[in-house]
Amino acid sequence: MTPEERQLLIQTHRMVEENTKLLRKMHRAALWGRAWHLLYWTVIIGASVGTYYFVQPYVEQAQSVYGGLRSDVQNVRGTASQIGDIGKLFNGMGKQ
Repeated sequence: MTPEERQLLIQTHRMVEENTKLLRKMHRAALWGRAWHLLYWTVIIGASVGTYYFVQPYVEQAQSVYGGLRSDVQNVRGTASQIGDIGKLFNGMGKQ
């Protein structure tokens, strides 16, 4: 092996070592990135489920209040229509 070839081989070996170090750093960074990404979404989903668990009784209470209010409004409408029918009855009696 000539000294030039040997020098070229040594230079190539150094470049390969540097390339290997960079690739290992990139691989490690990718693994950490995936881990943080997984942790991020786990926290988001966990917080959503936890929030739903703690807010659910209040939502159910609001739904029952809304349902009761809706039935009360329907009762008032029914009563108003009955009062209107009674008013027509009185108007009809007064004309006779």
